Amino acid sequence: MGEEDSRRAEGVPMNAEKLELNQVCQERSHNDAELPVWVYGGRGPSRETPAVSEKEARGYFLKRPFDAVVALIGLLIAAPLWIVFSVAIKLEDLGPVYFTQERWGRNKSKIRVYKFRSMVPNAVERFGNIQAQEHDPRVTRVGRLLRATSLDEMPQLLNIFKGDMSWVGPRALPIDEVQVREEERHLPDEAIAGFDTRSRLRPGLTGIAQIFAPRDVPRERKYRFDAVYAGSQSLWMDMRLILLSLWITVRARWEARESKL
Repeated sequence: MGEEDSRRAEGVPMNAEKLELNQVCQERSHNDAELPVWVYGGRGPSRETPAVSEKEARGYFLKRPFDAVVALIGLLIAAPLWIVFSVAIKLEDLGPVYFTQERWGRNKSKIRVYKFRSMVPNAVERFGNIQAQEHDPRVTRVGRLLRATSLDEMPQLLNIFKGDMSWVGPRALPIDEVQVREEERHLPDEAIAGFDTRSRLRPGLTGIAQIFAPRDVPRERKYRFDAVYAGSQSLWMDMRLILLSLWITVRARWEARESKL
């Protein structure tokens, strides 16, 4: 007698079997998205969103000097690429080289973020403030390379140098961007659990959520990853996350829907 017949004989309804299978799949999906233990620092893993103290929100002592110095070095090193990308973007469709957008900053302030344009001109005005998705028709040919390597965000080195952003922290989110893969896709960011906590931190060019969260997981999961960083941040942690980010860039894995590493 097969396993299915055996379970029926024991009086286990089939809908209960499906429910059990769904629970297993959900748990497996949750575990797949979990973080490596080292990113938790001294706190240790937790399924709950950690609280963020005022001290943690400000960052460690050397964080701002580290950001400014490394951003300046990055700007100098990136100067030749800056010229190449500017020419390539302009030649493809004669549109603007840069894309600027108002995004969430620290403590729910609004900051103006700079990027190389990777989508067709006036994409937000033409198609709406909608989350990018796989094989997005709005993305240009040059933009596909820039987005896969995350080099479209190179101009955000200016945001870091100015102090609007940090090298490592929560992503600088577009304000109330429509989510493609969430049931409540039109919910504003402030209605999502964990938004207030992650908003206490200065947004970053890279971070735990950007590296380890699959691109299409719900915002609430990403916000929990952002809060984890608040309690584990250190100079060594930032350097490690930056090096991991460079490894993803070299392999052009930033647009991967599964693991980027």
